[in-house]
Parts: sequence; structure tokens; C-alpha cells
Amino acid sequence: MKYKNGRDVLPPELLKEVQKHLCGEMLYIPKKDEVKASWGQLSGLREEVYSRNISIINCYNNGATINELIKDFCLSEASIRKIIYNNKAKMQA
Repeated sequence: MKYKNGRDVLPPELLKEVQKHLCGEMLYIPKKDEVKASWGQLSGLREEVYSRNISIINCYNNGATINELIKDFCLSEASIRKIIYNNKAKMQA
């Protein structure tokens, strides 16, 4: 993405109005037709993480220990525990 100076691209009236809200800060202006997608939706990473988390939960439910899951999935203990316990909460709700 290329940086442009507001003085070069905005009419003076509009520049003054923008400066009231964001003076001296950077502002991202999306394309007109840009679709707002949630995290990982466009790249497919969301599905990959979801699939990995299901695998972790299935392994845990089939008797794998937290330490085994840490080694198998290369995640921290805190991450493994969050995945397992957050899913339990969702299943009980």
C-alpha cells in the first residue's frame, strides 16, 4: 500500500474536516468494493485453526495428555488448555 499526503489528494475543506478527527495520524481508506471479512476468512487460516483445534480436542478426549498434545501440535500448555477448556464450555452451553 502506498502512502499519500492528504494535502495532495483531498480538497482543502475535506482535509480540514479529517484533521478534526485524525490530525497527524495515519488513516486507512478501504476500496469502494472491498468486502469486510473476518480474521482468516480470505486466507483459509480460520478453517485450518478450527480443524487443528478439533483434532486437539479429539486427541484429548481419546486419552492424550496435555504434554503429549504440546509436543504433537507445537503449542504452549496455555494454548492447549484454552482450546480444550473453551470447547468444553461451548459444548456444555
